[in-house]
Amino acid sequence: MRKPDLVNVIADEADISKDKAALALNAILEAITSAMKSADSVNLIGFGTFEQRSRAARTGKNPQTGETIHIKASKTVAFKPGKALKQAVN
Repeated sequence: MRKPDLVNVIADEADISKDKAALALNAILEAITSAMKSADSVNLIGFGTFEQRSRAARTGKNPQTGETIHIKASKTVAFKPGKALKQAVN
């Protein structure tokens, strides 16, 4: 499912226009992004939790040349599904 498909589902389920559904979805995505930038977690009960995680610096290998390279430390976003989502999938 892509973003336009999700907007259509939101518009149908909430009985609102597609424009308003798109605004609502964009507001949600911006709020989650803002929370991730400030290292806050976003906990949606039953759905899951978005959180920022740190990756330590490490060494790796270039698969084409076999040369050892240094991979610097970075931050990433992780999603941990909630119980209701896990049950719905299984």
